[in-house]
Amino acid sequence: MSRKYEPRVPDGVDVTRPNIARIYDYVLYGKDNFAVDRAAAEKLMESGLDRRVALANRAFLGRVVGFLASQGITQYLDLGSGLPTSPSVHEVARGTIPGARVVYVDHDPIVVAHNDALLATRDGVITIRADIRDPDAVLGHEALAGCIDFSKPVAVLLLSVLHFISHEEDAAGIVARFRERMAPGSYLSVSVGTSEGADPGMLEKATQTYAGARMPFTLRSRAQIMDLFDGFDLVEPGLVSLPEWRPAFNTDRTPLTGPTVGAVGQLRK
Repeated sequence: MSRKYEPRVPDGVDVTRPNIARIYDYVLYGKDNFAVDRAAAEKLMESGLDRRVALANRAFLGRVVGFLASQGITQYLDLGSGLPTSPSVHEVARGTIPGARVVYVDHDPIVVAHNDALLATRDGVITIRADIRDPDAVLGHEALAGCIDFSKPVAVLLLSVLHFISHEEDAAGIVARFRERMAPGSYLSVSVGTSEGADPGMLEKATQTYAGARMPFTLRSRAQIMDLFDGFDLVEPGLVSLPEWRPAFNTDRTPLTGPTVGAVGQLRK
């Protein structure tokens, strides 16, 4: 009788509680998750959160990074990166710019351990352990300073992470702190859940499930999401459902039942 592969557990990791990065890994058909994560993911999908939302977010990441690389962006800061899933930011960016530099940021020790193991041989691609709710700790990290030159344009990516930042934790203030360090011509990309069009029953069940992972689940209005782009000019087509952002293939256009939107903005010069 076959058994589900269980990855090795780094010191300090609690496998009795579901974890956002590992839940996402399972939804993306990954192997770096535990039984508790799989159970939580199944509950989320039963509540009405379509698996295609996570898949659409990965496709969105690929199209966004491909676009940014075509604009000549050579530096990428992926905040709340999660477990590595191919194609990752560095794989897409380096398909156009071989020397592109990428910093993955996550507070989860499992994420950092996996990224270190997979990326340690690549010059200019690093992972740092830090909490994006503390932007100064991220921006002041010694390893970040050795990889990213903020005097030149950089792409800051916040993909499928801000709906785990509560209103009290001030997502707009977090983004503003990074914006202050970004050079004119830099880009910000966000994908996030929106409260507009969300099914109340689905939202209640999802909130309960994420609470078990000790994570808030906070959807925002489109106006609140637009506030994140203060100081940025949105790239066409603006703030739209993920499949509608510059779809490359017909499969990218598949409508989503989960209310998730995304946009890319360029910092005004």
